[in-house]
Amino acid sequence: MRKYLMSAVAAVAVIAGTHPLHADEAAAKRWIDAEFQPSSLSKDEQMSEMQWFIQAAQPFAGMEINVLSEGIPTHGYEAEVLTKAFEEITGIKVNHQILGEGEVVQAVQTQMQTKRNLYDGYVNDSDLIGTHSRLQLAYNLTDQMAGDWAATTSPTLDLDDFMGTQFTTGPDGDLYQLPDQQFANLYWFRKDWFDRADLQEAFKAKYGYDLGVPVNWSAYEDIAEFFSNDVKNIDGVDIYGHMDYGKRAPDLGWRMTDAWLSMAGAGSKGEPNGVPIDEWGIRMEAGSCNPAGASVTRGGAANGPAAVYAIRKWDEWLRNYAPPGAASFDFYQSLPALSQGNVAQQIFWYTAFTADMVKPKSEGNNTVDDEGFPLWRMAPSPHGPYWEEGQKVGYQDVGSWTFLKSTPSDRAQAAWLYAQFVTSKTVDVKKSHVGLTFTRDSSVNHESFTERAPKLGGLVEFYRSPDRVAWSPTGVNVPDYPKLAQIWWQQIGDVNSGAFTPQEAMDRLAEEMDITMARMQRADEAQNIYGGCGPRLNEEKDAEWWFANGGAKPKLDNEKPQGQTVNYDDLVARWNAN
Repeated sequence: MRKYLMSAVAAVAVIAGTHPLHADEAAAKRWIDAEFQPSSLSKDEQMSEMQWFIQAAQPFAGMEINVLSEGIPTHGYEAEVLTKAFEEITGIKVNHQILGEGEVVQAVQTQMQTKRNLYDGYVNDSDLIGTHSRLQLAYNLTDQMAGDWAATTSPTLDLDDFMGTQFTTGPDGDLYQLPDQQFANLYWFRKDWFDRADLQEAFKAKYGYDLGVPVNWSAYEDIAEFFSNDVKNIDGVDIYGHMDYGKRAPDLGWRMTDAWLSMAGAGSKGEPNGVPIDEWGIRMEAGSCNPAGASVTRGGAANGPAAVYAIRKWDEWLRNYAPPGAASFDFYQSLPALSQGNVAQQIFWYTAFTADMVKPKSEGNNTVDDEGFPLWRMAPSPHGPYWEEGQKVGYQDVGSWTFLKSTPSDRAQAAWLYAQFVTSKTVDVKKSHVGLTFTRDSSVNHESFTERAPKLGGLVEFYRSPDRVAWSPTGVNVPDYPKLAQIWWQQIGDVNSGAFTPQEAMDRLAEEMDITMARMQRADEAQNIYGGCGPRLNEEKDAEWWFANGGAKPKLDNEKPQGQTVNYDDLVARWNAN
């Protein structure tokens, strides 16, 4: 039998002879008072929301379920704190396991392939929306909420309040995943260094324009060169003009598929993803659900001039301007390296790192001052020379609750309750303060974030700005994310090692994607595996034909136009004006 500590209020009620709160209600009140503040709801509204969870969870009380997510501070808070609250309030025990992102994708893929229930719920990137909507192996949440899961769908869920549901909606218009957290890849820079008059004068004297937030990759490269080769040392510390990572591991693939090619200008115009060519270089015609190829000769752009330029610049900058050893770092190792305080800027920086980058100096963070105010800021990432107005400008990671049909419905519904609990308005403002990965408009617009904004380096301003919608995840052109994503890191890792040139590596990558998609096409045509929305590859044609007929962009005569920068304070003023 479950036992709970009664709150002081409930105990007094017993002594007074009035009706006490039930144990689960007492637990809810205790959590609301002690942990779930601030909130976008009043305490009475929070209690009402929790009473719904108590009632809806009754058929599942005593059940023990397993869920899986990657390791970022947001999920650490869910696993360590919110599972306890959920169990005390609902009686459902949740084992919330945390693994690396590659292992999460592998687990999702294994469960889909074997139809064995490994986990009852996953926080799975919305990058798999093209996979889930085609394979139909994940529960369709739109159908479930209106049907079998109606009784376990919260009346206060308020999907309109969520950021990112447009990224978890399939081509059929149905919701397949519920956003839990999101973070963008932005530009990061040391504003205190950029504001120094002596450095501004020296930069302008050498390059002819102002030191500021780079608008294009030419300016980023000039700034990297300036700090690495001209400034070299600040306050007795050797400094560098660029930070990145290059270890031959799965996260190197995400480094590139997370819109790096489209930031260079490789894709087509269109938001949230390019049409017909997306940020992976995969072609899919408007109005179609059938990917047609990744290679330039099939109308794609994965090995086109802009894509090759993107990989070449990543490799050059890593070798020429980053701290020693950066080429051997992975995604997770690159974060503590940045907090050492010896890097001037980073072109590809995830806002998921914000929680660690605002830690106090006493915890070894050299990028904040003695009062805890950041010496750095975040801003929109610059774009490459192939980029045109109307193209995708950056990537948004939307980690989203996903439930596979191989999970029995009762277990999936218990996990669905947990997913709604950890994203509920009762807890979301507090969770957002811990992880700084916003997923609700009501949270980012809460007054507590207005107060905290000066210590978050531009995060709140960005997520309140209309610009945020231009950052988007991998779209529906990618027909099977797990099968295609693994190709990327292996081929691009060969560039870092020196085994292949950027052109050779991207040729191999594009060819392997087409070979893999050809297998998907055969499976779909024979067995309807992808619901008729599997690849239908174009016949190969000469690259020059595609350059002239809406395929990849031809090589530019000048891949380094004049550098352009913008003043950061002017940029934020524009955001605030909106």
